[in-house]
Amino acid sequence: MTSLRKLGSSDLEVFPLSLGGNVFGWTADEAQSFAVLDAYTAAGGNFIDTADAYSAWVPGHRGGESETVLGAWLKARGNRADVVVATKVSQHPEYKGLSAANIKAAADASLRRLDTDHIDLYYTHFDQPDVPVEEIIGALDELVKAGKVRAIGASNISAERLKESLDFSDRENLARYVALQPHYNLVSRDTYEGALQDVASRTGLAAMPYYALAAGFLTGKYRPGATVDSARAQGAGKHLRTERGPRVLATLDEIAVDRGVEVATVALAWLAGRPTVAAPIASARTPQQLPALLAVADLVLTEEETEKLTAASA
Repeated sequence: MTSLRKLGSSDLEVFPLSLGGNVFGWTADEAQSFAVLDAYTAAGGNFIDTADAYSAWVPGHRGGESETVLGAWLKARGNRADVVVATKVSQHPEYKGLSAANIKAAADASLRRLDTDHIDLYYTHFDQPDVPVEEIIGALDELVKAGKVRAIGASNISAERLKESLDFSDRENLARYVALQPHYNLVSRDTYEGALQDVASRTGLAAMPYYALAAGFLTGKYRPGATVDSARAQGAGKHLRTERGPRVLATLDEIAVDRGVEVATVALAWLAGRPTVAAPIASARTPQQLPALLAVADLVLTEEETEKLTAASA
């Protein structure tokens, strides 16, 4: 049985791979999404990441499609108590921004779509620097006190604003961020490593990196000359045009062969072993894509393997 990881100072305990819900109701219809969710939880997974804005970018979609699919699955399976549900606020077309009124209205809309009475982990999706941290934390604290939210986190935020938010929570004894969701992987290290990681480390925050597999690039399926039928092919393929991308792939290939695992598993294991990281986020459109992701729970890289990858991705 895979041991669960504690999320910062919260009482939430999560599987070391968070299942990304961005595909639910987009590239995975309801039946496919249910199959992926069933396979993930059957393997011991309990941590599902979505956002109120998923998948507003799709023509004809309004946002909230992913939460609606997840809510229907939770109801159908009757397993709400066994699953840690994370969702986010600020990007839904009808609930833009982080004003106090918007945060509260958006949370109620998410609760309706998820068909639940509480959100386990509620993130600010993109920080809005023109809104004072006092207003944002105040609104989130009200949601926690009302029992609608168990713990709060931040995504896409600067080190300065994160520290300011934590200081305010501590000073006023209000709900405090326990989690951070940064853009972080083997080919994108600059956003997180440095000031942001320092704040997380110093204040005991748990990091859940998104784009953990660089939109699929770190699965190894994107190679020079290969054509991949994916909605994310353009985003992933750009890494082939750098010096770092092919160098990282070559190192991943070598370790994957040595360890008898998939390339994606090695990429996730490097991330899972980084300071502050509790659970990388990765999504799957089909149950067949899950085993390589879930295997991160059982793969611990040696110091030498970790150093090789860290050097290749520098």
